[in-house]
Amino acid sequence: MPPLPRPAILPLLAAGHPGALTFHIMAVLLRIPTPLRKLTGGKAEVAAEGASVREVLDNVEASHPGMRDKILEPSGGSVRRFINVFVNGEDIRHIQGLDTRLKPGDELSIVPAIAGGAAGLERGRG
Repeated sequence: MPPLPRPAILPLLAAGHPGALTFHIMAVLLRIPTPLRKLTGGKAEVAAEGASVREVLDNVEASHPGMRDKILEPSGGSVRRFINVFVNGEDIRHIQGLDTRLKPGDELSIVPAIAGGAAGLERGRG
């Protein structure tokens, strides 16, 4: 049997042909704060794939609708002011923002900012 022309091979690859090469992007771990866990069915952590913070959030949105709206500004171009996003403990605002590159096994944490300060503490001392 003669070799298949290249365009004919593509459907075989897409169909999971035994000789097909597969590519797997390892997941990063996304830590979900308590207020957003209603969107993840109560899960404190979810595995998500993506090469950047933006890609991970897009992929999480596909399986947990509404998540992106809680984290990103309506334009989608930046993280909301009252939300902090960390990659392995480092604030993405000090790296490359949503375009921060991720490696397999990285930990991505979503942390809502907490308001308050010394004035609130002094009132409590009464």
